[in-house]
Amino acid sequence: METEATNTGAARGGRGARERILRAAGELFYARGIHATGVAALMEAAHVSPRTFYVHFPTKNALVEEYLHRFEKETPLLAETELERTDLTPVQRLLAIFAPIDGGPAAVIRGCPFHNAVVDSAGELPEIAHLAQRHKQVFRDRLVATAAEAGAADPESLGRQLAVLYEGANALAASCDDPEAFADARHAAETLLGLALNATAPR
Repeated sequence: METEATNTGAARGGRGARERILRAAGELFYARGIHATGVAALMEAAHVSPRTFYVHFPTKNALVEEYLHRFEKETPLLAETELERTDLTPVQRLLAIFAPIDGGPAAVIRGCPFHNAVVDSAGELPEIAHLAQRHKQVFRDRLVATAAEAGAADPESLGRQLAVLYEGANALAASCDDPEAFADARHAAETLLGLALNATAPR
């Protein structure tokens, strides 16, 4: 087992190396982008040697896949956790997904990691695109199911429209570094919900 020391005294390799690599990927991929983050930067941030890195992740692409899988298995995105809340009504859950990400005044909005990965890969990583598409479809399906719980006249249409609003707000907020896009999207979502629910009300 490798235990060679870095200049800062941090252990290289050894137990916890995989977790340090994934933690470094979570920070650097999201903040800098996947293509802009080289393996050398990942190894330095994780305090691991090349040998240790490639033992855990034979390719950088393998690390990218695991980085994205973590958002499904361990650290789901805020909008997804809002849809699972049991203390809110279905309508409240649908509106809660538009809460802006608040990382403090100095934080830069980066948007959805799945969207970013697809754009960053520029069509060169089909397996990443497939993973993102599957994730987005699961999210849309959850919106449709919640719209049905809310009593929408056409939950399929409403769920898909809310997905477009959410994805658009995420992309615009990231492009302009402006969380106001989420507030605008929420207002639009309230209008859509009002129309969808009024259509089912007895006349």
